[in-house]
Amino acid sequence: MRASVVTAFDRPMEITERPVPEVGPGEILVRIEASGLCHTDIHAARGEWPVKPTPPFVPGHEGVGLVEQVGPGVTEHAVGDRVALPWLGWACGTCAYCVTGWETLCESQRNTGYSIDGAHAEYAVAAARYAVRVPDGVDPFEAAPLTCAGVTTYKAVKVAGVRPGERVAIFGIGGLGHLAQQYAQIFGAETIAVDVTAEKLDLATSLGAAHTVDAATTDPVERITALGGVDVAIVLAASPRVIEQAHRSLRRGGRLVLVSLPADNAITLPVFETVLKGITVLGSIVGTRADLAEVFALHAAGRTRVVYETRKLDDINDAVDDVLAGRVAARLVLQP
Repeated sequence: MRASVVTAFDRPMEITERPVPEVGPGEILVRIEASGLCHTDIHAARGEWPVKPTPPFVPGHEGVGLVEQVGPGVTEHAVGDRVALPWLGWACGTCAYCVTGWETLCESQRNTGYSIDGAHAEYAVAAARYAVRVPDGVDPFEAAPLTCAGVTTYKAVKVAGVRPGERVAIFGIGGLGHLAQQYAQIFGAETIAVDVTAEKLDLATSLGAAHTVDAATTDPVERITALGGVDVAIVLAASPRVIEQAHRSLRRGGRLVLVSLPADNAITLPVFETVLKGITVLGSIVGTRADLAEVFALHAAGRTRVVYETRKLDDINDAVDDVLAGRVAARLVLQP
């Protein structure tokens, strides 16, 4: 099979021929139809996070495809099922986090495209228990971005406890942000989209944003404060400055939800304002298998729209350049 392989953190990814992986007990072999390109894949390929993957490895944790083979003991899926391979590739299933609905916090977890070879290939092996069935009628190229960008932002909205009638600001409209906005609206919120790119703000308007803020020309704190502030600020831009702006945009009792991961791993937030205004700061990491099933169900019901562009797997390095240069409206999906 052909696969995009990270051979070293300081080198471009290489399209190489590899043996089709063999399935073991509890595993499935999936023929990949579509695989999203997430910013996390880029961090992985460049070794930019404190805990680094070990080259050579195959990135990709937004894989969608058809089950071609099942290993011994597999009862969750059958040959021909369409499944998604998310970031949470495996968890122990027995720790306090796993048994209380927080499997994404399992300290023994293994991650697709990071510690497990991922979906930027023609085939991938996955733990059957952690592959999620894609409903009939959902296009694999739309299901791929939902497998990470969708479930990550859906979980952020749930963690924030968004209630009908509240006002939610989305800082960063793109692959994640255009979905976060839709989930907030499904929960009954009025949304404000904040970005530095006019095209992305136009997208937010087309998806139902009540207000947009061009942070390239306007101070977002002043603009949002003039609107009355927000109850929830979800930060998807990987900038400490943006996180600080989001904090200052909150009403009393507001919730700041951190999703993005700034490279320098540090922010400065005022303690007095946080305490006196009763502000809550929350970290939100992807979502569980149950969350992803809900994301797929919403999409199958026509409640969400996925904006994406397709690229060939052979063009992976050019695709990475386009993502880093901000030349992508929302999400890129690779076709093997």
